Amino acid sequence: MLESGEMYIETIYLLKGQKDKVHAIDVANELGYAKSSVSRALNILKGKEIIAIASNGEIDFTDKGLSIAQEIYERHKILTDFLLSLGLPKDVAENDACRIEHVISNETLNAIKNTLNKK
Repeated sequence: MLESGEMYIETIYLLKGQKDKVHAIDVANELGYAKSSVSRALNILKGKEIIAIASNGEIDFTDKGLSIAQEIYERHKILTDFLLSLGLPKDVAENDACRIEHVISNETLNAIKNTLNKK
């Protein structure tokens, strides 16, 4: 999946953890994107059966989508924890983890995960 798609998925996942109902406007506000851009991206995710959009505009994950979202978020958390363990400030660790999570190989991620588990 492309980085932009993963960003939308992760944003929806985080928003769903904060509020009961998530709509396109919530995603647009969170990311600072135009609603039209968000609508286009959400329709792509819907077409890939990652999300479902109810008639009232509420966004929900399909089972497949929830699994993908949890995986993306786990990568983010592992990388953030690893960067924090190196002594980086929280804001730097969060921002860098967000960028790295989309390109890191599973092999490297697993090595980092194993290193964190040994501490």
